Amino acid sequence: MKKNAFCSIALLLAVSLPGLSSISSLSSRTSLSSPADSLKNIVDEVVWVVGDEAILKSDIEVSRIQAAMEGVRWNGDPDCAVPEQIAVQKLFLHQAVIDSVDKDVTENDIANEVESRIDYMVEQVGSREKLEEYRKQSLSQMRQSMHDDLRDQLLIQRMKQKLVQDITVTPAEVRRFFKEMPEDSIPYVPTVVEVQIITQTPRVTAEEINRVKDELREYTDRVNKGETSFSTLAKLYSEDPGSRRAGGEMDYVGRIELDPAFAAVAFNLTDPTKVSKIVESEYGFHIIQLVDKRGDKIKVRHILRKPIVGDSAINASLARLDTIANGIRNAEPPAPFKQLFEDKAYTFEDAVSIFSDDKDTRNNLGLMANKAENGQLKSSRFEMQELPTEVARVADTLSIGQVSAPFQMVNAQGKTVCAVLKLKNRIPGHKASITEDFQVMKDLVLNRRRTEFLHDWVVKKIKSTYVRLNDQYRDCQFEYEGWIR
Repeated sequence: MKKNAFCSIALLLAVSLPGLSSISSLSSRTSLSSPADSLKNIVDEVVWVVGDEAILKSDIEVSRIQAAMEGVRWNGDPDCAVPEQIAVQKLFLHQAVIDSVDKDVTENDIANEVESRIDYMVEQVGSREKLEEYRKQSLSQMRQSMHDDLRDQLLIQRMKQKLVQDITVTPAEVRRFFKEMPEDSIPYVPTVVEVQIITQTPRVTAEEINRVKDELREYTDRVNKGETSFSTLAKLYSEDPGSRRAGGEMDYVGRIELDPAFAAVAFNLTDPTKVSKIVESEYGFHIIQLVDKRGDKIKVRHILRKPIVGDSAINASLARLDTIANGIRNAEPPAPFKQLFEDKAYTFEDAVSIFSDDKDTRNNLGLMANKAENGQLKSSRFEMQELPTEVARVADTLSIGQVSAPFQMVNAQGKTVCAVLKLKNRIPGHKASITEDFQVMKDLVLNRRRTEFLHDWVVKKIKSTYVRLNDQYRDCQFEYEGWIR
């Protein structure tokens, strides 16, 4: 249920158009000008072969269309750069299969990426209905058409990560690199902010909870009567985008990787034909079915249903947060807590510990943590585009130390919550310095080392791979040597 900062809406729309070939981080272009009149009447043609993979003329034309939509500019002749980049992607995909990286990219991973892309497109056009109208496709059709493209993107990304995972740089190397860098090459560090947050989860009515539970009981009854399968119902009704496409099936996971309440029930299942009791987790309500157990890991399928939060509950939470925010601004704790603050000021941090529902930020005095895709903490500093959209929109209006008005947002678990922010710090954009921005410079050096390593890897891979390309490309000045033999 993760979420992974995306390319422009134009590219996203193009990548998912029906019938397009899959090319990961490659941006594509308009039309390939034919060097010979005899090619004009050919519908399609193999123009490159890399290993046992063919690159068609249509693949190149599709890639050019995509790049044209995104406004990509190429170094050198695009008629040469596009097929070369497609060929490079083929090399990474081939290596991913050799190294079994393809087994690490699951249907859950692909489904998560698909849903993230769809959510981004919906945000750009305004609604799911508008997106379907614009694309002339249902959301289900979009998911299907995007699947293979995004699978290849994830494979290439994972393969590159595996190749460079052991590359490191020392502090001395970073300092030396910065010292030798020309003044006009020193990178610009964009504005970053540190944000504290208090969240309140609107209360769902008992009637709404009962409605969701009744739905799940109905699903269980239909499975037990043999009317339909659990996986079919999951595809139709589950609200977990990461497993819905796979019929609710999750990969093998350990107990620690699951919500505690979910894990307690899932790990006690013994009969794959039975459906669990209803389980409430931080994501909503579930029913679970065992698929397999393997050592200390389990594979299950589940159906998630989320209660709908009513407007009255949202308004009540916003009103509570408005009172809390005003109390912070006036240093006036709520009446039941006044005695606790007779000898000290009442602060935002105090309000976090008393009122905030979010356990992660509550344990950190409300300070939001910027984490990498692997879950490791990067820092408490965010560029604006790294923050959740609603948080960034509010934070951008605040001065340092200011407490926001309450607002509504969707949290990492997909639940509607209400929040207030305090802008703890804002560091304006500036040219990097080794003392203030060591991590920025370290990342720059590390990325450069990784880029150089991957370039050298591609050159070596070309030498050991069968390559054939049409004569029309033999005069090209390629980025990687070794294509022409």
